[in-house]
Amino acid sequence: MFKAHNKDFHFNLPTSIELKLIKFSYFFLALLFLSCGEAKKEKTDEVQQTSEQTESTATTATETKSILFFGDSITAGYGLDDTNEAYPAVVQEKIDSLGLDYTVINSGVSGETTAGGRSRIDWVVKQDLDVFVLELGANDGLRGVDLSETRSNLQAIIDVVRGKSPDIKIVLAGMQLPPNMGQEYTTEFKQLFEEIAEKNNIAFIPFILKDVGGIASLNQQDGIHPTIEGHKIVANTVWETLRPLL
Repeated sequence: MFKAHNKDFHFNLPTSIELKLIKFSYFFLALLFLSCGEAKKEKTDEVQQTSEQTESTATTATETKSILFFGDSITAGYGLDDTNEAYPAVVQEKIDSLGLDYTVINSGVSGETTAGGRSRIDWVVKQDLDVFVLELGANDGLRGVDLSETRSNLQAIIDVVRGKSPDIKIVLAGMQLPPNMGQEYTTEFKQLFEEIAEKNNIAFIPFILKDVGGIASLNQQDGIHPTIEGHKIVANTVWETLRPLL
């Protein structure tokens, strides 16, 4: 004990309970500090992970190539309850099963003629394309359009696509007509597709309705447009020519 000015100064030592409280306070502060640090670290990791995922998605989207099917009611899937049952969608399933980075775009319009296709091709090719499948001409033939006009329109469409990019791979789908259109007309109609494909040195599908056309069970009641099963066969026919290009 120390005396000064007749007053005693006492230095009281903390009790055991007080010591425990002090230690607990320090422990709590340390725990709080660590927790804040871990939360900040977790938030940083989360942002970094999200950023990496976004970059990965953007890269994948950029690397994915496009296949555009430019056609009429056959391509559009006329008469089907769901366009996902049309042959372009079936082709997409084949592509996905092989893990190929291609996205199919269905640009089919029911009732489309080669003239109609020619009028809208400039708008269609504004998007980036890697493969262009041209399936037009059937409606020209059924309407008896002059073959020189059909030929001119198909060639014009091909020229526009190549003008967009010479690297776009073009596939021409051939078509045939029923014999009631006249032997001379139907023969020349069939040949014009072959000649255009040869002239432009592009991939060629001789008859897109191979093993489907004229078979009642594979066509709808109109006898022209394929059923779901018919579209599966059409997809197989298209795939035979398309797959080597991918």
